[in-house]
Parts: sequence; C-alpha cells; structure tokens
Amino acid sequence: LATFYDEKNFEDMPSEEAQHYGDRAFIAMMFAKVICVQLVNHLGYDLLFQDVDIVWYKNPLNYFHDKSNPYYNFDMYFQEDGALSTRYAPYSANSGFYYVRNNEKTRYLFTSLLYRYDDVLQANSHQQTLVQLMADHASLYGLRVKVLSRDMQEFPGGWHYHRRKDFMKDIMKEKVIPEIFHMSWTQNKKNKVKFFQQIGEWYLDSKCIGNTIFHMSWTQNKKNKVKFFQQIGEWFLDSKCIGNTADAILGVDSESVNGGSSIEGKNVLFEPCCLAEPNIVCHYRDKPSKVPCKDAPPIDKGFPSFW
Repeated sequence: LATFYDEKNFEDMPSEEAQHYGDRAFIAMMFAKVICVQLVNHLGYDLLFQDVDIVWYKNPLNYFHDKSNPYYNFDMYFQEDGALSTRYAPYSANSGFYYVRNNEKTRYLFTSLLYRYDDVLQANSHQQTLVQLMADHASLYGLRVKVLSRDMQEFPGGWHYHRRKDFMKDIMKEKVIPEIFHMSWTQNKKNKVKFFQQIGEWYLDSKCIGNTIFHMSWTQNKKNKVKFFQQIGEWFLDSKCIGNTADAILGVDSESVNGGSSIEGKNVLFEPCCLAEPNIVCHYRDKPSKVPCKDAPPIDKGFPSFW
C-alpha cells in the first residue's frame, strides 16, 4: 500500500484524544477528517468514512452496493445524528459515518469543504459546515443526499443508546442485528470504551490499552535497531523467526524451521491484543448492557437499572 506523510498539513495533529466535543484536539482532528475524504474522493474512488467508535455487525458496504436497495440512487448516505437542532438542519447528518459515491458532484462538494475550513474553525466542527454545504449543493447542483433515519434498525448510534431503551434491549438480546453501531453522543474516549465493554463489543485485552509508541529512529541500519531494542528490553521476537518466511515459521505445507522442527500450536509469533470473546465489564447499571449490571453505580443520578 503506497502511503505518504504530508508534514505541512499534518505535523501538528494531536497525539492525545479530545477531552470533550469542540475542544482544541477535537477541532484539529476535524481537518484530518476533511483531508482524508477529499483526497480519496478526488482520486476517483467511492468511499466509506467512519469514526473509530463504530462496530460492524454486518458489512455495511453491501447495503450501499445493493442495486435493489430502494435508496441506491443517491450520491451520499449519512447516519442520522439524532440531534434535530437548527445547527445541523436541514439534514441532521452525522459526519462520523457516511458513504460517498465518486462523481463530479461529490468531488466538487469535498473540494469546496476543503476551501471552507475557516468556517470549520469558527463552528468548532466540520459537521455543521458540511451540512450547510450539502444543502447548498443539493439546491444549486442537484447533489442527492440520503440521511438514514434514526427510526431505521440498520444504523443505530448514541441517540439510541441513551434514549431508546427497548430498542437497545432488542440488540442486546440479538432480536435486532443492525449493520453497525456508532457510539456517538458520548462525552469522551473513556466513556466510549466503558460503554462498548458493557454491551459486549470490546475485544481488546486491557494490557494493550494506553501503551505509547517508541520509535527507534536516528539509527544507522536494521541490525543496530534490533540490538538497541534487545538492549532496552523491547524485543519480543524469537530468534528462530528472523529471516524465515511465515510459512516456514508456522510449519505450513510441511515447511520446516531451523533444520526440520516445525512449530506446533497457535499464536506462536506473538501474544495478541485482540480477544476471541468480548471483555464484558459492568460500569453503570442505568446504561445498556449485555448482562445485568444491577450492582454497578448509575452514571446519571437517580436513574433506574437498564434491566
């Protein structure tokens, strides 16, 4: 995969998560969200943009690629935000999950959005500016935008999590299986993690959370990099795995490792951070949960147990 780093545009991107909606880190990341979509769209591709606080129950691309879908003939599709405020009128489109078909209308829209970033800074969010531009382009150029109603079962989010108790119970009981779930309407990263843990959609081992990255730069070659990592206690690769192919290491197709001894068992290369089963943790009794959390405290004072 060919990649590049645009230092001029991205050198000041924050390394820490936003503490709340509209703070400086949040606004800075809005620029990255504008650029990455505009670049891919300009290269001639259809694309699905989504925030990282989304889990897939199905492959949502199938929904947008299905020509028998009654909503197939639209240029753009958005999850409904749920906030029916004037600020996001007339669409109430959530800019954390949307699909874009590549054509002249969408390319012009996202180029216009890039040139209107001063409006994004003023509004503290690119969502408001994007909605305003879509309304203009729909009127002037015939841009076709479909907002997937919050009353649909396929694309729920934070509005459902906090306000549709019966619907969330159906998801927890697997009576309803949506396309995706978006943990929007949530104050910060810490609460998003807690809510995902509670609904049984968190598959990351706790030991992998919060670890920072160290980059062994300013080093002449690969051999020295390995030696330096070994010396600081950050080398977790068995020497038999160096210089061998993956098939040889895993013993695939009767390949051997180190003169004939094949590797047995699973996960021989590393201990994974990803879990086969979700890490379900109760945090708040008044929020949706995969299992009853009646002994946990409420996050909102005075609210009864979800179950």
